[in-house]
Amino acid sequence: MKKKVALACEVCHKKNYYENKSSIERLVKNKFCKNCGSHQIHKEEK
Repeated sequence: MKKKVALACEVCHKKNYYENKSSIERLVKNKFCKNCGSHQIHKEEK
């Protein structure tokens, strides 16, 4: 079963992306943050 989770920027802590997740592990991706204006690490919110 897939679960919809929010990805938040580590620098500004804004939720920028929403993705489907099927594993138990927390998602960590390098994505563009429109608030910071550069690529930053985005982690899954609790």
